[in-house]
Amino acid sequence: MGVLEKVKTGVRPAAKTAPVQLPLDSILMRDCIEAMKSLPDKSIDCIFADPPYNLQLGGDLARPDGSHVDAVTDEWDKFDSFAAYDAFTKAWLAEARRILKDDGTLWVIGSYHNIFRVGTAVQDLGFWILNDIVWRKANPMPNFKGTRFTNAHETLIWASKGEKARYTFNYRSMKTLNDELQMRSDWEFPICGGPERLKKDGVKVHPTQKPEALLYRILLASTKKGDVVLDPFFGTGTTGAVAKRLGRHWIGIEREGNYVSAAKERIAAALPLDESALTTMQAPKAAPRVAFGQLVENGYLAPGAVLTDTKRRWRAVVGADGSLKCDAVAGSIHKVGATLQGAPSCNGWTFWHYEAEGGLKPIDALRQTYLLATQP
Repeated sequence: MGVLEKVKTGVRPAAKTAPVQLPLDSILMRDCIEAMKSLPDKSIDCIFADPPYNLQLGGDLARPDGSHVDAVTDEWDKFDSFAAYDAFTKAWLAEARRILKDDGTLWVIGSYHNIFRVGTAVQDLGFWILNDIVWRKANPMPNFKGTRFTNAHETLIWASKGEKARYTFNYRSMKTLNDELQMRSDWEFPICGGPERLKKDGVKVHPTQKPEALLYRILLASTKKGDVVLDPFFGTGTTGAVAKRLGRHWIGIEREGNYVSAAKERIAAALPLDESALTTMQAPKAAPRVAFGQLVENGYLAPGAVLTDTKRRWRAVVGADGSLKCDAVAGSIHKVGATLQGAPSCNGWTFWHYEAEGGLKPIDALRQTYLLATQP
Protein backbone atom coordinates (compact mmCIF):
# COMPACT_ATOMS: atom_id res chain seq x y z
CA MET A 1 0.00 0.00 0.00
CA GLY A 2 1.56 3.33 -1.11
CA VAL A 3 1.40 6.61 0.80
CA LEU A 4 -1.42 7.89 -1.44
CA GLU A 5 -3.47 4.73 -0.80
CA LYS A 6 -2.88 5.03 2.95
CA VAL A 7 -4.27 8.58 2.93
CA LYS A 8 -7.31 7.47 0.91
CA THR A 9 -8.12 4.65 3.29
CA GLY A 10 -7.59 6.82 6.36
CA VAL A 11 -4.31 5.16 7.39
CA ARG A 12 -1.63 7.77 7.94
CA PRO A 13 2.08 6.93 7.55
CA ALA A 14 3.98 6.72 10.84
CA ALA A 15 5.72 9.94 11.75
CA LYS A 16 9.48 9.80 11.75
CA THR A 17 10.97 10.37 15.18
CA ALA A 18 14.18 12.33 15.49
CA PRO A 19 17.12 10.31 16.85
CA VAL A 20 17.93 10.94 20.49
CA GLN A 21 20.98 13.15 20.85
CA LEU A 22 23.58 12.01 23.33
CA PRO A 23 24.34 14.52 26.11
CA LEU A 24 28.05 14.44 25.33
CA ASP A 25 30.55 15.86 27.82
CA SER A 26 27.93 16.58 30.44
CA ILE A 27 26.64 15.28 33.77
CA LEU A 28 23.11 13.92 34.19
CA MET A 29 22.12 14.69 37.78
CA ARG A 30 19.65 11.85 38.22
CA ASP A 31 19.32 8.30 39.47
CA CYS A 32 21.67 6.16 37.37
CA ILE A 33 19.06 3.65 36.16
CA GLU A 34 16.57 6.37 35.24
CA ALA A 35 19.28 8.35 33.44
CA MET A 36 20.50 5.34 31.45
CA LYS A 37 16.92 4.65 30.35
CA SER A 38 16.96 8.05 28.62
CA LEU A 39 19.90 7.03 26.40
CA PRO A 40 19.41 5.25 23.06
CA ASP A 41 20.22 1.60 22.39
CA LYS A 42 23.79 0.75 21.36
CA SER A 43 25.08 4.32 21.66
CA ILE A 44 28.01 3.99 24.10
CA ASP A 45 31.51 2.70 23.29
CA CYS A 46 32.75 2.01 26.81
CA ILE A 47 31.26 2.01 30.31
CA PHE A 48 33.35 2.40 33.45
CA ALA A 49 31.36 1.75 36.62
CA ASP A 50 32.46 2.27 40.20
CA PRO A 51 29.19 1.26 41.90
CA PRO A 52 28.44 1.30 45.63
CA TYR A 53 30.47 -1.42 47.33
CA ASN A 54 27.81 -2.19 49.95
CA LEU A 55 30.50 -2.23 52.62
CA GLN A 56 29.63 -4.31 55.65
CA LEU A 57 31.45 -2.36 58.34
CA GLY A 58 31.23 -3.56 61.93
CA GLY A 59 31.16 -0.30 63.86
CA ASP A 60 33.55 2.65 63.68
CA LEU A 61 37.15 2.16 62.62
CA ALA A 62 39.94 3.63 64.73
CA ARG A 63 43.71 3.87 64.46
CA PRO A 64 45.98 2.66 67.30
CA ASP A 65 46.25 6.27 68.52
CA GLY A 66 42.46 6.42 68.85
CA SER A 67 41.87 8.73 65.87
CA HIS A 68 38.91 7.99 63.61
CA VAL A 69 39.37 6.34 60.20
CA ASP A 70 37.42 8.15 57.49
CA ALA A 71 35.65 5.14 55.95
CA VAL A 72 32.66 4.96 53.59
CA THR A 73 29.57 5.63 55.71
CA ASP A 74 27.47 7.53 53.14
CA GLU A 75 23.82 6.65 52.55
CA TRP A 76 24.44 5.88 48.88
CA ASP A 77 26.52 2.86 49.92
CA LYS A 78 23.90 1.32 52.20
CA PHE A 79 21.48 -1.47 51.20
CA ASP A 80 19.00 -3.31 53.41
CA SER A 81 20.09 -6.77 52.26
CA PHE A 82 22.15 -8.68 49.71
CA ALA A 83 18.91 -9.27 47.80
CA ALA A 84 18.31 -5.51 47.53
CA TYR A 85 21.89 -4.96 46.35
CA ASP A 86 21.61 -7.77 43.79
CA ALA A 87 18.37 -6.34 42.40
CA PHE A 88 19.98 -2.90 42.06
CA THR A 89 23.06 -4.40 40.40
CA LYS A 90 21.03 -6.37 37.83
CA ALA A 91 18.90 -3.32 37.03
CA TRP A 92 21.77 -0.97 36.22
CA LEU A 93 23.75 -3.69 34.41
CA ALA A 94 20.73 -4.49 32.22
CA GLU A 95 20.53 -0.84 31.13
CA ALA A 96 24.29 -0.77 30.63
CA ARG A 97 24.04 -3.75 28.30
CA ARG A 98 21.21 -2.15 26.31
CA ILE A 99 23.06 1.13 25.66
CA LEU A 100 26.48 -0.44 25.03
CA LYS A 101 27.43 -0.88 21.37
CA ASP A 102 27.96 -4.46 20.17
CA ASP A 103 31.72 -3.81 20.01
CA GLY A 104 31.80 -1.89 23.30
CA THR A 105 33.15 -3.05 26.65
CA LEU A 106 32.20 -2.74 30.30
CA TRP A 107 34.54 -2.12 33.23
CA VAL A 108 33.36 -2.57 36.82
CA ILE A 109 35.52 -2.06 39.89
CA GLY A 110 34.82 -3.38 43.37
CA SER A 111 36.19 -4.93 46.53
CA TYR A 112 35.62 -8.32 48.13
CA HIS A 113 32.39 -6.91 49.62
CA ASN A 114 30.65 -6.76 46.25
CA ILE A 115 32.72 -7.80 43.23
CA PHE A 116 31.75 -11.49 43.32
CA ARG A 117 28.04 -10.63 43.40
CA VAL A 118 28.58 -8.13 40.55
CA GLY A 119 30.51 -10.75 38.57
CA THR A 120 27.62 -13.21 38.83
CA ALA A 121 25.18 -10.58 37.54
CA VAL A 122 27.54 -9.67 34.70
CA GLN A 123 27.63 -13.27 33.51
CA ASP A 124 23.90 -13.90 34.08
CA LEU A 125 23.08 -10.95 31.81
CA GLY A 126 25.14 -12.36 28.93
CA PHE A 127 28.35 -10.35 29.17
CA TRP A 128 31.57 -12.22 28.43
CA ILE A 129 34.37 -11.63 30.94
CA LEU A 130 37.64 -10.83 29.17
CA ASN A 131 39.83 -10.27 32.21
CA ASP A 132 39.71 -9.68 35.91
CA ILE A 133 42.30 -7.06 36.75
CA VAL A 134 43.84 -6.75 40.19
CA TRP A 135 44.63 -3.17 41.19
CA ARG A 136 47.35 -3.61 43.80
CA LYS A 137 47.59 -0.51 45.95
CA ALA A 138 51.17 0.62 46.48
CA ASN A 139 50.18 2.38 49.72
CA PRO A 140 47.09 0.64 51.19
CA MET A 141 45.49 1.55 54.49
CA PRO A 142 46.82 -0.86 57.14
CA ASN A 143 44.57 -3.20 59.10
CA PHE A 144 44.56 -1.31 62.39
CA LYS A 145 42.92 -4.06 64.44
CA GLY A 146 45.42 -6.68 63.34
CA THR A 147 42.65 -9.23 62.85
CA ARG A 148 42.96 -9.75 59.07
CA PHE A 149 45.42 -9.43 56.21
CA THR A 150 45.88 -5.85 55.06
CA ASN A 151 43.32 -5.22 52.33
CA ALA A 152 45.71 -4.12 49.59
CA HIS A 153 43.82 -4.53 46.31
CA GLU A 154 40.60 -4.03 44.41
CA THR A 155 39.32 -6.04 41.44
CA LEU A 156 38.17 -4.84 38.04
CA ILE A 157 36.03 -6.90 35.68
CA TRP A 158 36.47 -6.18 31.97
CA ALA A 159 33.74 -7.66 29.78
CA SER A 160 32.42 -7.60 26.22
CA LYS A 161 28.79 -8.10 25.20
CA GLY A 162 29.40 -11.69 24.14
CA GLU A 163 31.98 -14.37 23.48
CA LYS A 164 32.20 -13.55 19.76
CA ALA A 165 32.05 -9.76 20.13
CA ARG A 166 34.68 -7.66 18.40
CA TYR A 167 35.98 -5.08 20.87
CA THR A 168 38.73 -2.48 21.14
CA PHE A 169 41.96 -3.55 22.79
CA ASN A 170 44.98 -1.37 22.05
CA TYR A 171 47.45 -4.18 22.65
CA ARG A 172 50.50 -2.46 21.22
CA SER A 173 49.87 0.72 23.20
CA MET A 174 49.65 -1.33 26.38
CA LYS A 175 52.89 -3.11 25.50
CA THR A 176 54.64 0.19 24.86
CA LEU A 177 53.25 1.61 28.09
CA ASN A 178 54.83 -1.35 29.89
CA ASP A 179 58.30 -0.87 28.34
CA GLU A 180 57.55 -3.40 25.59
CA LEU A 181 56.47 -6.28 27.76
CA GLN A 182 52.90 -7.59 27.51
CA MET A 183 50.72 -5.72 29.98
CA ARG A 184 49.72 -8.09 32.77
CA SER A 185 46.45 -8.30 34.68
CA ASP A 186 48.00 -7.12 37.95
CA TRP A 187 48.39 -3.37 38.04
CA GLU A 188 50.10 -1.34 40.73
CA PHE A 189 49.10 2.23 41.48
CA PRO A 190 49.08 4.24 44.70
CA ILE A 191 45.68 5.19 46.08
CA CYS A 192 44.51 8.70 45.28
CA GLY A 193 46.36 11.26 47.37
CA GLY A 194 48.36 14.46 47.32
CA PRO A 195 47.12 17.35 45.16
CA GLU A 196 44.98 14.94 43.10
CA ARG A 197 42.77 14.15 46.12
CA LEU A 198 39.89 16.63 46.11
CA LYS A 199 39.22 18.27 49.47
CA LYS A 200 36.93 20.96 50.76
CA ASP A 201 37.70 22.66 54.06
CA GLY A 202 40.33 19.99 54.67
CA VAL A 203 37.85 17.11 54.26
CA LYS A 204 37.81 14.60 51.37
CA VAL A 205 35.08 15.48 48.89
CA HIS A 206 34.58 11.79 48.04
CA PRO A 207 35.67 8.84 50.20
CA THR A 208 36.58 6.50 47.31
CA GLN A 209 38.06 8.81 44.67
CA LYS A 210 40.01 6.70 42.18
CA PRO A 211 43.48 7.70 40.92
CA GLU A 212 43.54 9.21 37.44
CA ALA A 213 46.36 6.83 36.47
CA LEU A 214 43.94 3.89 36.79
CA LEU A 215 41.40 5.45 34.40
CA TYR A 216 44.18 6.56 32.09
CA ARG A 217 45.25 2.96 31.54
CA ILE A 218 41.68 1.70 31.17
CA LEU A 219 40.69 4.28 28.56
CA LEU A 220 43.99 4.05 26.68
CA ALA A 221 43.58 0.26 26.52
CA SER A 222 39.95 -0.07 25.49
CA THR A 223 38.83 3.08 23.67
CA LYS A 224 39.75 5.16 20.64
CA LYS A 225 39.90 8.90 20.14
CA GLY A 226 36.35 10.26 19.80
CA ASP A 227 34.71 7.28 21.55
CA VAL A 228 31.92 7.91 24.06
CA VAL A 229 32.64 6.77 27.62
CA LEU A 230 29.82 6.54 30.16
CA ASP A 231 30.32 6.53 33.93
CA PRO A 232 27.01 5.82 35.71
CA PHE A 233 28.55 6.47 39.17
CA PHE A 234 30.46 9.60 38.25
CA GLY A 235 31.42 10.87 41.70
CA THR A 236 33.94 13.69 41.42
CA GLY A 237 34.58 13.11 37.72
CA THR A 238 37.81 11.13 37.42
CA THR A 239 36.50 9.42 34.26
CA GLY A 240 35.49 12.73 32.70
CA ALA A 241 38.80 14.44 33.45
CA VAL A 242 40.85 11.60 31.96
CA ALA A 243 38.53 11.18 28.96
CA LYS A 244 38.90 14.88 28.17
CA ARG A 245 42.69 14.63 28.36
CA LEU A 246 42.71 11.64 26.00
CA GLY A 247 40.32 13.08 23.42
CA ARG A 248 37.33 10.88 24.31
CA HIS A 249 33.76 12.08 24.86
CA TRP A 250 32.22 11.35 28.24
CA ILE A 251 28.83 11.22 29.91
CA GLY A 252 28.56 11.21 33.69
CA ILE A 253 25.60 10.24 35.87
CA GLU A 254 25.65 11.46 39.46
CA ARG A 255 22.85 12.45 41.85
CA GLU A 256 24.90 13.95 44.73
CA GLY A 257 25.12 17.72 44.24
CA ASN A 258 28.42 18.23 46.06
CA TYR A 259 30.10 15.62 43.85
CA VAL A 260 28.67 17.19 40.70
CA SER A 261 30.01 20.64 41.64
CA ALA A 262 33.47 19.24 42.32
CA ALA A 263 33.43 17.23 39.08
CA LYS A 264 32.47 20.22 36.93
CA GLU A 265 35.25 22.35 38.39
CA ARG A 266 37.78 19.57 38.01
CA ILE A 267 36.93 18.72 34.40
CA ALA A 268 36.90 22.38 33.38
CA ALA A 269 40.51 22.59 34.58
CA ALA A 270 41.62 19.40 32.75
CA LEU A 271 43.71 20.20 29.68
CA PRO A 272 43.26 17.96 26.62
CA LEU A 273 46.44 16.52 25.11
CA ASP A 274 47.57 17.86 21.76
CA GLU A 275 47.31 15.75 18.62
CA SER A 276 50.93 14.59 18.53
CA ALA A 277 50.87 13.38 22.13
CA LEU A 278 47.69 11.39 21.48
CA THR A 279 49.32 9.36 18.71
CA THR A 280 50.08 6.06 20.41
CA MET A 281 53.06 4.02 19.34
CA GLN A 282 54.40 0.49 19.44
CA ALA A 283 57.89 -1.04 19.83
CA PRO A 284 59.98 -4.07 21.10
CA LYS A 285 62.24 -5.02 24.16
CA ALA A 286 63.50 -3.92 27.63
CA ALA A 287 61.92 -3.75 31.08
CA PRO A 288 63.29 -2.10 34.19
CA ARG A 289 61.64 -2.27 37.57
CA VAL A 290 59.42 0.71 36.75
CA ALA A 291 58.01 1.10 33.24
CA PHE A 292 58.44 4.56 31.71
CA GLY A 293 54.72 4.55 30.94
CA GLN A 294 53.97 4.48 34.68
CA LEU A 295 55.62 7.89 35.05
CA VAL A 296 53.35 9.23 32.32
CA GLU A 297 50.23 7.61 33.82
CA ASN A 298 50.98 9.05 37.24
CA GLY A 299 51.73 12.58 36.04
CA TYR A 300 55.50 12.67 36.61
CA LEU A 301 55.86 13.54 32.93
CA ALA A 302 52.97 14.91 30.90
CA PRO A 303 52.22 13.64 27.39
CA GLY A 304 53.65 16.25 25.03
CA ALA A 305 56.69 16.89 27.24
CA VAL A 306 60.01 17.17 25.41
CA LEU A 307 63.04 15.07 26.33
CA THR A 308 66.60 15.66 25.08
CA ASP A 309 70.00 14.06 25.34
CA THR A 310 72.67 15.84 27.43
CA LYS A 311 74.08 17.67 24.38
CA ARG A 312 70.58 18.66 23.18
CA ARG A 313 71.17 17.06 19.78
CA TRP A 314 67.74 15.41 19.68
CA ARG A 315 64.32 16.45 20.96
CA ALA A 316 61.73 13.70 21.52
CA VAL A 317 58.06 14.20 22.37
CA VAL A 318 56.44 11.97 25.00
CA GLY A 319 53.30 10.15 23.79
CA ALA A 320 50.23 9.32 25.83
CA ASP A 321 51.28 5.67 26.05
CA GLY A 322 54.88 6.32 27.11
CA SER A 323 56.33 6.18 23.60
CA LEU A 324 58.73 8.79 22.24
CA LYS A 325 58.75 10.44 18.83
CA CYS A 326 61.71 12.29 17.36
CA ASP A 327 61.09 13.30 13.75
CA ALA A 328 60.46 10.00 11.90
CA VAL A 329 61.77 7.80 14.71
CA ALA A 330 59.22 6.48 17.20
CA GLY A 331 59.07 3.83 19.89
CA SER A 332 60.23 3.25 23.45
CA ILE A 333 62.76 5.38 25.35
CA HIS A 334 65.36 2.69 24.66
CA LYS A 335 64.61 2.06 20.98
CA VAL A 336 64.48 5.74 20.00
CA GLY A 337 67.74 6.48 21.81
CA ALA A 338 69.48 3.56 20.11
CA THR A 339 68.13 4.38 16.63
CA LEU A 340 69.15 8.03 16.81
CA GLN A 341 72.70 7.09 17.84
CA GLY A 342 72.96 4.22 15.36
CA ALA A 343 73.75 1.99 18.32
CA PRO A 344 72.62 -1.62 18.91
CA SER A 345 71.10 -0.67 22.29
CA CYS A 346 70.54 2.25 24.63
CA ASN A 347 69.60 2.71 28.27
CA GLY A 348 66.85 5.26 27.79
CA TRP A 349 66.68 5.99 31.54
CA THR A 350 70.11 7.61 31.51
CA PHE A 351 70.17 8.83 27.89
CA TRP A 352 67.00 10.95 27.97
CA HIS A 353 66.76 14.09 30.11
CA TYR A 354 64.03 16.51 31.06
CA GLU A 355 64.23 20.23 31.78
CA ALA A 356 64.27 20.87 35.53
CA GLU A 357 65.20 23.67 37.86
CA GLY A 358 68.96 23.95 37.62
CA GLY A 359 69.23 22.32 34.19
CA LEU A 360 68.75 18.93 32.58
CA LYS A 361 68.11 15.84 34.69
CA PRO A 362 67.94 12.18 33.55
CA ILE A 363 64.47 10.66 33.53
CA ASP A 364 65.89 8.02 35.87
CA ALA A 365 65.64 10.68 38.59
CA LEU A 366 61.87 10.70 38.08
CA ARG A 367 61.84 6.91 38.28
CA GLN A 368 63.60 7.04 41.65
CA THR A 369 61.18 9.72 42.87
CA TYR A 370 58.26 7.52 41.82
CA LEU A 371 59.74 4.53 43.64
CA LEU A 372 60.21 6.53 46.83
CA ALA A 373 56.62 7.77 46.64
CA THR A 374 55.04 4.36 45.98
CA GLN A 375 57.11 1.84 47.90
CA PRO A 376 55.82 1.06 51.42
